[in-house]
Amino acid sequence: MAKYLMFQGTSSHVGKSILTAALCRNFFRAGVHVAPFKAQNMALNSYVTADGLEMGRAQVAQADAAGLAPIVEMNPVLLKPTGNSTSQVIINGKPIGVMSAAEYHQGYALKAFDAVKSALEKLSAEFELIVIEGAGSPAEVNLKANDIVNMRVAKYLNAPVILVADIDRGGALASIVGTLELLDEDERELVKGIVINKFRGDVNLFLPAVEFLENKTGKPVLGILPYIEKIGVDDEDSVSLDDKISSGGEINIAVIRLGKLSNFTDFDSLAGEVDVNLFYAKTADEIDAADVIILPGSKNTSEDLIFLRENKFAEKILQQAKSGTPIIGICGGFQMLGEKIFDPLQTESVHVELDGLKLLPIETTFSREKFTRQVTIDKVDFEFLGEKICAENLNGYEIHAGKTSNLSDKIFVRENIFGTYVHGIFDNDKFRRQFLNSIRRKKNLPPIENLRNLRAERQKNYDRLAKIVRENLNMELLQKIIDA
Repeated sequence: MAKYLMFQGTSSHVGKSILTAALCRNFFRAGVHVAPFKAQNMALNSYVTADGLEMGRAQVAQADAAGLAPIVEMNPVLLKPTGNSTSQVIINGKPIGVMSAAEYHQGYALKAFDAVKSALEKLSAEFELIVIEGAGSPAEVNLKANDIVNMRVAKYLNAPVILVADIDRGGALASIVGTLELLDEDERELVKGIVINKFRGDVNLFLPAVEFLENKTGKPVLGILPYIEKIGVDDEDSVSLDDKISSGGEINIAVIRLGKLSNFTDFDSLAGEVDVNLFYAKTADEIDAADVIILPGSKNTSEDLIFLRENKFAEKILQQAKSGTPIIGICGGFQMLGEKIFDPLQTESVHVELDGLKLLPIETTFSREKFTRQVTIDKVDFEFLGEKICAENLNGYEIHAGKTSNLSDKIFVRENIFGTYVHGIFDNDKFRRQFLNSIRRKKNLPPIENLRNLRAERQKNYDRLAKIVRENLNMELLQKIIDA
């Protein structure tokens, strides 16, 4: 039977996902058969497993850190916000419908917990240790009665909980004390330790605060983790987008920050290149100096197409396209580049028909069916910006609703415009470098011949992260907490 360790936070974005990945890596390197788990994710950043099931991206990175291929049991419930306080509800990798926040939390969440229990049963039978990530804060009293991701999981498993606080945003001591105070007595008993995350400066100056916390709460402080620059591990949600900009490169890549932007990790590999300055454009004027403009994926293509027009992005994109600037569309962004978008069943919005940007000769018709699958492109061979791009065995995945006409291949190219349904296409090293070199030649810059090995870099990043956490966390006490 598996043992358990759970990380809960004083709020969102305190580092639970990254800490879970670090512990998965440490235990994996120590020879422990370990798996990550998060009962419920709310994120637009998702992934498709080998069997075509959709799950949160953070658990994919955690699985990778643990030396595993991701399976949907690692994240059995996924909520993808669609706007107006509604979300698409995905159970065991398959969408079951769209619900309002009230419908879900007051009516369905406890039913979804059955999927959580089934997933835990399967993982517990297969693994020695399960490292569990909570969501938000366990002390959100308005949501607590129907919570299925924090203390309900901990109590169901009798799992020891480590409470994580982000000191970089301020108020960490108050948030720790306040969170513990708001928990029920049996929940407070499950909290076995505290971790202070994202610390900058001299740790010695913080030691009086550690003594205060331990005396005040009766819980040991297991470690003070430093603020880590450029972690290189996939994040859970777009709270981190402002941290993802890169600078200093010769190629300016603007990713339009859509209102319903999804799968932002598609561009992390580009941002990591030495010759790229990548940023997320919030206003139309920001794309004036862009060498490349990317329309990313969207959870609501129709609404984001309207967003482009209302915020003058559409006008600017068309001007840039006419002047020869490369325009790239991924998934929903690809659909927007077409002539028309039809939504006869009004699956996304009240708009049955919308004009696209008319940069590619395609039309998309939405249906209730959702396509989720991993894909491999055996070979690409096309002209782009007057350059030959040729690469083999490109891996990625598709998550989209709707069928697109006139689509004969996985990549649709016309002059300086190209679109694709394939998420993760820029994670392919040779393709990414050839694409960037075509931009370099357009700017009269010499090509870069050296290829990054993205897979190897990620493995090094997991090891680096694990080492930092291991050196700053009381691993001996942590092990005793797990074994107790």
